[in-house]
Amino acid sequence: QVQLVESGGGLVQPGGSLRLSCAASGSSISIKAMGWYRQAPGKQRELVAKMTSEGSTAYADSEKGRFTISRDNAKNTVYLQMNSLKPEDTAVYYCNVDFRPVGLTFDYTYWGQGTQVTVSS
Repeated sequence: QVQLVESGGGLVQPGGSLRLSCAASGSSISIKAMGWYRQAPGKQRELVAKMTSEGSTAYADSEKGRFTISRDNAKNTVYLQMNSLKPEDTAVYYCNVDFRPVGLTFDYTYWGQGTQVTVSS
């Protein structure tokens, strides 16, 4: 069983910053990667940024240079620092974790419940 606790969403003005965090907990699992996706109204869920346990990162092109993902492996927590926010960044942001139960040879993915980010003046 995996649990994700997300925090940090809210309302911010254009050009402002927010920091999202997501803490994962679970027994007998090995976390492979953690990251953030977002879904705006009427649109499909899309990758924002993701980081593997080895530190490799992937970003959506629209976020490169504005968003930074980081991770505290000891705390199984991933952070998303979002700067220079734009109205088009408004969406529900979902934490995602890829993990492997101990003793198994395949990975699972699990989603958080999402946190709303609204960029508006």
